[in-house]
Amino acid sequence: MDTLHSKLPNVGTTIFTVMSQLAQTHNALNLSQGFPDFPAPPELLERINHHLHNGHNQYAPMAGILELREQIAAKTLATYQHKTDPDTEVTITSGATSALFCAIEAFVHPGDEAIIFDPAYDSYDPAIRLAGGFPVHIPLVTPDFHIDWDQVASVINKNTRMIIINSPHNPTGAVLSKEDIATLARLTRDTNIILLSDEVYEHMVFDGQCHESLLSHTELATRSLVISSFGKTYHATGWKIGYCIAPSALMKEFRRIHQYVQFCVVTPIQYALADYLQSHPEHYQGLAEFYEEKRNNFNSLLSSSRLKLRPSSGTYFQLADYSAISNQPDIEFTRWLTIEKGIAAIPISVFYAAENQPDKQTLIRFCFAKSEQTLKQAAEILCAI
Repeated sequence: MDTLHSKLPNVGTTIFTVMSQLAQTHNALNLSQGFPDFPAPPELLERINHHLHNGHNQYAPMAGILELREQIAAKTLATYQHKTDPDTEVTITSGATSALFCAIEAFVHPGDEAIIFDPAYDSYDPAIRLAGGFPVHIPLVTPDFHIDWDQVASVINKNTRMIIINSPHNPTGAVLSKEDIATLARLTRDTNIILLSDEVYEHMVFDGQCHESLLSHTELATRSLVISSFGKTYHATGWKIGYCIAPSALMKEFRRIHQYVQFCVVTPIQYALADYLQSHPEHYQGLAEFYEEKRNNFNSLLSSSRLKLRPSSGTYFQLADYSAISNQPDIEFTRWLTIEKGIAAIPISVFYAAENQPDKQTLIRFCFAKSEQTLKQAAEILCAI
């Protein structure tokens, strides 16, 4: 066989896999990969069991079962005052990453440019490259990781096809403001730019702030694909179920790709989620308070450590500056922390394109979607360093 030519020659194994495997090998507490260590709601699990034993085990419709799409439309109206057609504007996907991939493949053509903001979730760039597009990386401005809209305006041109935003933001926990959304509308007005909005942490916004979904903005909603995650919302990341909301014209193109990437999503869990959304809206309505308490508890437990913390504004992640402990690069430091101290975190430098790498990166990301016992154990280790 001739030498194989990789489509992604510079892409290795994702950092989440690397750090979780390292944590497992060294029996370390895993605060790296973003998953809860507590169970999904018992009533939701009961509904899955019900549907498993009541004939809902065959293929679901390609777009998802209508009952779930209707509940998503009702939730979207109640939460964002955005009216959604469940038939033509909602598609259930195998997790948010699949939805992001389908959206990028549907609309980014060879030669197109897509703007992303560093540090960026690691699936955006390779999906753009696989579509034949060119990722344009813009660094967020530290220390609060806000968008420099003047820089965005300076790179928009006739080849700009897509802007990918992520709020609440992984890995930094930053949250977009009303002013950010208004500026985004102004910059994309009278253009053909499509917006891809990664909103999987939509219900985890803290300190009295509101999540500014693009669905709440009438003008932007007409050009946006908005991605959400049931796995994040219901503490069940292993189910890999998310969804996309978009205007019917955009959704038609999205489904052209979706049907060949996965076709449909596991049926009994869709029925269970439809039941639970209808009967327990208080779950997602109370999620911000639930995780804000965990953030506050985690930060309080670390108050005597040498880590410097700026409380996260959203998500279930907390950044920590370790510069008072070590001058090692963040990748080396997280390996040392895992192997020698028994606690795993994520280095932030891996979320930057090479041209945007900070001169000195001393930030790491912890996941605080953990039980009180886990957070206490983690804090004891970190405070002793």
